[in-house]
Amino acid sequence: MLTASTPTHCPYCALQCGMALSPLPAGGVEVVERTGFPVNRGALCGKGRTAAAVLAPGVRLTSPLVRSGGSLVPASWDEALDRIAGELGRVRAAHGADALGVFGGGGLTNEKAYALGKFARVVLGTSQIDYNGRFCMSSAAAAGMKAFGLDRGLPFPLEDIPRTGCVILVGSNLAETMPPALRFFSELRENGGTLIVIDPRRTKTAEQADLHLAPRPGTDLALALGLLHLIVAEGRVDEEYVRERTVGWEDARAAAMAHWPEYVERITGVSVPQLRETVRLFCEPEAAMVLTARGPEQQSKGTDTVGAWINLCLATGRAGRPLSGYGCLTGQGNGQGGREHGQKADQLPGYRKLDDPAARRHVAEVWGVDPDSLPGPGRSAYELLDALGSDVRSLLLMGSNPVVSAPRAAHIEERLKSLDFLAVCDVVLSETAALADVVLPVAQWAEETGTTTSLEGRVLLRRHAVTAPDGVRSDLAVLHELAARLGVEKGFPVEPEEVFEELRRASAGGIADYSGISYERLAEEDGVFWPCPADQDGRPAPGTPRLFLDRFATEDGRARFAPVSHRPSAEEPDDDYPVLLTTGRVVAQYQSGAQTRRVAELNAAAPGPFVELHPRLAARLGAAEGDPLAVVSRRGRAVAPARITTGIRPDTVFMPFHWPGAGRANTLTNPALDPTSRMPEFKVCAVRVELAGPSASGPSVNGPSASETSV
Repeated sequence: MLTASTPTHCPYCALQCGMALSPLPAGGVEVVERTGFPVNRGALCGKGRTAAAVLAPGVRLTSPLVRSGGSLVPASWDEALDRIAGELGRVRAAHGADALGVFGGGGLTNEKAYALGKFARVVLGTSQIDYNGRFCMSSAAAAGMKAFGLDRGLPFPLEDIPRTGCVILVGSNLAETMPPALRFFSELRENGGTLIVIDPRRTKTAEQADLHLAPRPGTDLALALGLLHLIVAEGRVDEEYVRERTVGWEDARAAAMAHWPEYVERITGVSVPQLRETVRLFCEPEAAMVLTARGPEQQSKGTDTVGAWINLCLATGRAGRPLSGYGCLTGQGNGQGGREHGQKADQLPGYRKLDDPAARRHVAEVWGVDPDSLPGPGRSAYELLDALGSDVRSLLLMGSNPVVSAPRAAHIEERLKSLDFLAVCDVVLSETAALADVVLPVAQWAEETGTTTSLEGRVLLRRHAVTAPDGVRSDLAVLHELAARLGVEKGFPVEPEEVFEELRRASAGGIADYSGISYERLAEEDGVFWPCPADQDGRPAPGTPRLFLDRFATEDGRARFAPVSHRPSAEEPDDDYPVLLTTGRVVAQYQSGAQTRRVAELNAAAPGPFVELHPRLAARLGAAEGDPLAVVSRRGRAVAPARITTGIRPDTVFMPFHWPGAGRANTLTNPALDPTSRMPEFKVCAVRVELAGPSASGPSVNGPSASETSV
């Protein structure tokens, strides 16, 4: 039982805000402020304040469930584990190791992500592992690796933002997605700096900006290229920096010069005067930053788009210099660490590449296996989900809810139903868990110790604060038990610190080197920035809060320009689908909503989905506030009430993606993939919008009736 306040971190977004848990006299715990943590200084959003509500036994799973006669019924742990191991073994024997799939989550701790990747490759021998972080910042990761040789969300701490001269914030509504971070941008403006927000909606974040640009969804690449064109034309290139610290400028310059301002205005809808004002505000201060989020990243050209925004920083000498640079605002709580240590289809711990022989040798030695026994790269997240029931016959899923969160979600739901066997480890009975053959109730953030890595690249320690209910076990214990049942008796400890010690050795010498980090250091220093190599000469190696100040992480130390050109989205509007849909989050819900939709206070603030549209579009439809609207794409149909606002473009509608059922936004979204990052195109697809009659409000995924009014 908790008898004193325990310092820890929020279980939700990548800010990983500091908080503390204190006992209540009547039992249970409450979240209290922890003012000493520098990222949030005690401030918490509604999700963080109510995080303890999901710890209640009545909210979460407390017994394994197995499918019997079409229903999920309580079972013992031995029965559930035996069934999972037996089915995994049967499918492997009948169809081979790659018939087994593993799907992880960006909310898993570093220890769990590491152990899950090891389990897939050592115990199951499958290449078919990926995680929902592929849907988060994979395009930014790919562009960052190309440009800098290293991918870390922010190459500088958040505390640098108020001290720079200008920030261009592209496709982020952080006032709702990570509210405590907004103060850094408010302080920027108080200090005389400028905030430019780029978003097709006038969000709460855009309302704080000195300049708001509202481009047509899917045109961020053209916008960045048009700005670079003006930087060249106005003589604002830092020629000395470009010559000394970069390569590839001539090709990037030539590509940008084909995107003259009037051409970019026609593509994006952003006026030439606004383009020129953006260049002036960005280039006049001594220091400036570009920060991207899911808007430009969740596109079928997301890697090129982020590369074009990085080009702006390189051309103006704004990368690898104090208070300047490009950064990505990671979304999920451990989206950064989750991909660094082996959940991703092509990666090994330490951000090593799975097809690199030296990387395979290093990790195989730590694991005590033959490097040749490790499988090669597998399918990316959507491709893995799309292969379920055909090439991939059985799936072990931890900490993800693709029935709600995956693009073309109705199709993915059918693929999950077509599996020979599905096992899910989760805290609650999510929509995906409800389809499973076995569901295992696992411990959550406050019930176990573990590390996460924030959007700053700061490795943090979440501490065990409360005892999990009877019947609940940790994910590490699950992997230990399954490994033993499948013939691997050693190598899967249940103690998080023991797993982390092995992770340190596996990451040593890699891009994401954690070898100099320990639980003791994390507790003493309130987090350590990676890379942090092992101690040298008896002195602890410092972390690295600011990257690239001396050189970039490429072989020659120089950054790479991206020679990119605008291209259309995978699906442009036409006569049948004349409107653009973009999706996102609201402040009171998180990701698929599996946990936040179980908190009364959050549901009162955001009870369900909606369709945000401009008054001109509403007038054409004859729609009033609150009327049920059907939004139809080539993949299906979703129904939700109208929310009419002048804060969105007339050619665009917006839907939040937190809900299942009739209002599931991801029924509509396009799984077209970026060729490099394999990121689906969540942020733009073609739809038509219709008034939905009472009979049209059910969970249909079919087209509209002929009597419905459409636009």
